[in-house]
Amino acid sequence: MDGGLSALQGRLQHSFSDPQLLLRALTHRSFSADHNERLEFLGDSVLNLAVAALLYDRLRAMPEGDLSRVRANLVKQDTLHQLALELGLPAVIRLGEGESRSGGHKRPSILADCLEAVIGAVHLDAGYTAAEALVHRLLRNVEINPQMPAAAKDPKTELQEWLQGRKMKLPVYRVAATLGAAHKQTFDVECEIPELGAAERGIGGSRRAGEQAAAAAMLLALKARTK
Repeated sequence: MDGGLSALQGRLQHSFSDPQLLLRALTHRSFSADHNERLEFLGDSVLNLAVAALLYDRLRAMPEGDLSRVRANLVKQDTLHQLALELGLPAVIRLGEGESRSGGHKRPSILADCLEAVIGAVHLDAGYTAAEALVHRLLRNVEINPQMPAAAKDPKTELQEWLQGRKMKLPVYRVAATLGAAHKQTFDVECEIPELGAAERGIGGSRRAGEQAAAAAMLLALKARTK
């Protein structure tokens, strides 16, 4: 393994038993068909669970709704982008020529997704406990206390709270299509609520942005139903 990846493992404080997992986590779809999107999907769930457990432990008096908004603040793209920069991911991420020329190494959505993929890779390499420990290390310089400001509700959080308030299951998101060249893709995402037989679509410049757009469309549809 080259020096850059060895140094990254040092910063992660995790030595991979299967170095190929780390390499895949750092590979954008514009570089290779063996890319990091499945690891990103896994890492997103691991990250949310690890942050939820951390907040449950640290903010014992905070109600569910406020916990959800604080978690949204910690897992949002801006936060993950900053953490990716601190880890030095721009220097080791693997991008196709077109994506690299267009500044992909600096693009917040790409770096945030890459960080999630790295978390997913650690989970596969060594299990949830190791991945959770990594998330805690990443957030060690973030002050978490009952007074910290909660992020404003984004559409996904608002939709989740709407459903939870009615004792319904969380929505299911899936990428229905990817459009455009590899270095300038948009994601067509579907948000489905099986219990209601409802589905809405949204488009964004990243998977995360597409999910937010789909959630916003779903909220509009639900509010129209209840008028």
